[in-house]
Amino acid sequence: MIDVPALLYEICEDEAVYEPDIDLLDSGLLDSYAFIELFTVLEDYGVFLQPTRIDRNLLRTVKGIEKLIADYKEADG
Repeated sequence: MIDVPALLYEICEDEAVYEPDIDLLDSGLLDSYAFIELFTVLEDYGVFLQPTRIDRNLLRTVKGIEKLIADYKEADG
């Protein structure tokens, strides 16, 4: 299991990622550079998401990112 909040903290270096209702995009925590880092680190965990094929709104929250990961793993078998 990937600890998404801890992963985001490593990328963003801001404890706000631990707030359950934080909007990662509106807050500026997940900017274009952080997106690249996030997708690269997820690949290290074997999760290969294609940014052009996912709902950007799922990247707004930790729960949304966790759903993306779970959906990927379910589809990957």
